[in-house]
Amino acid sequence: PTSAQLSVVPPSGRFRYTLDNDLLTTEQRQFYEDNGYLLIKKLVSGEDIERFRKEFMRICKREVKPPGVMIMKDESLKSQFGQSEKVVNKVQDFQEDKELFRYCTLPEVLKYVECFTGPNIMAMHTMLINKLPDSDKQTFLHPMHQDLHYFPFRPASRIVCAWTAMERAHQDNGCLVVQPGTHKTTLKPHGYPEWEGKTNRLFHGLLDEDEKIPKVHLVMEKGDTVFFHPLLIHGSGINRTSGFRKSISCHFASSECHYIDVKNTTQEHLEKELEEMVRKKYNTASVELKDIWNFRARLVQGERINL
Repeated sequence: PTSAQLSVVPPSGRFRYTLDNDLLTTEQRQFYEDNGYLLIKKLVSGEDIERFRKEFMRICKREVKPPGVMIMKDESLKSQFGQSEKVVNKVQDFQEDKELFRYCTLPEVLKYVECFTGPNIMAMHTMLINKLPDSDKQTFLHPMHQDLHYFPFRPASRIVCAWTAMERAHQDNGCLVVQPGTHKTTLKPHGYPEWEGKTNRLFHGLLDEDEKIPKVHLVMEKGDTVFFHPLLIHGSGINRTSGFRKSISCHFASSECHYIDVKNTTQEHLEKELEEMVRKKYNTASVELKDIWNFRARLVQGERINL
């Protein structure tokens, strides 16, 4: 397949975005079909969340250095706070960190993931986000976007994100914001928003956002987990509090998904940007998008087939 649009729309039927399972109620399945997300209360234990928080702190202090991990910081705060959680806003690609990767293998998470992907499950993209208090120089507002923009594999309906709040997430500290039902649309063009001096690397957003579509703020308690479709339009607000808003997430996909060629599609410019970043980080002459994803991807359940 050469088109990024291929296989985006699942086959018709009553349930297009969920698979038959013994876990979700009919009402839960219908809610996901209609809205593109499903919130499960108190799914991850406080003990596990505390372990993830402690490991994040160790990474911030450079007590551990997991291979392949990408640590994103607000450089403007570095001189003031040094190596600490007050500077690091994201730890990405933690698949080689044994402690954080436990999140992707939690049975209570995987049993829900299987309802969307089927039994052969790959962990494709991992993140621990530490939304910093807003400052004049830098904002950690993430523009409205679709996660499928970042992924060169399909079909979209066999990909799902699990996003767990590590503390209470609400409007004041920048909770997730979703536009229900937008998972039924196609992948839209993304790029950097025109915010003077206020964009983070790879924080792409919709180039043409429809302001008329209603938005829902997902207020979540510690341990609450939302599962959402990669075409669902979502983002997060700025953190107006003095504390930090942490969350941990993983994008899972069926290992039966296949890679696509993003040349001549809306994803091509992202491919070039990502490849350039990896070449600089690892001082390598050439790297392909598929290689990057093969490095990130790890089997967590079942059999590895295509991805």
